[in-house]
Amino acid sequence: MANYVNKDNNFELAEPTSRPCPHCSADARLLPVATPSFEALRRARPERTGVVFRCGACNEPRFVRLSVRRLGNERIELSSTLVEVERARMRFPLRHLPAPIDRIFRETLDCYAADCYNAFAAMCRATMKAVARQRGRNGKLFCHELFQSAVTVAELDARTTRSIETILFGAADAVPEVGPDEAAVLVEIVKDMLYEGYVRAARLKAALRMRRFFAEETQTNVTPLVRRA
Repeated sequence: MANYVNKDNNFELAEPTSRPCPHCSADARLLPVATPSFEALRRARPERTGVVFRCGACNEPRFVRLSVRRLGNERIELSSTLVEVERARMRFPLRHLPAPIDRIFRETLDCYAADCYNAFAAMCRATMKAVARQRGRNGKLFCHELFQSAVTVAELDARTTRSIETILFGAADAVPEVGPDEAAVLVEIVKDMLYEGYVRAARLKAALRMRRFFAEETQTNVTPLVRRA
């Protein structure tokens, strides 16, 4: 499959495309509003070009890059892969995190969304340090226990586990270079650690409070039946 720019500048999208929007978070259609010129592409012969879409939900602009595959006389073939310039931040219930951890982890997810993988790894380590500080004297032990639980559930191999552990807890000069594959594993491990350490407990406590509230309301509003002689 491919996208095309025809000689009359008509833009042919290979198929309808929906992506999570970084502005409104909706998984909405991308609707093309500004497409490349056929003559400009023929004249410049670039390796890549760009298209401006708008979000079908909030109308904010979405910018993507496409590779130029073939320059024909009647139409130009573009890659079917849309490389987003601005990606949506990965979703996470941040409101359940303590304020200092919330601030750091927001920046951590921003680094991941921007494909700044080494900066992302450094921010993951900073997130774990913030968790340890927030937990006090046993904070480091708490973080390591969360890590061990996450890698056990994920069934990570020994090499990947050592690499992730070094990123999160190793010496400052021992942080390895991080690529897309390592970052993809790292983000899910850190998300699971924070979910287990904060989100799960907050949601469980909230659910218990709600259950108790309704139980008390039921007991208060029930009118006892009095049997008449």
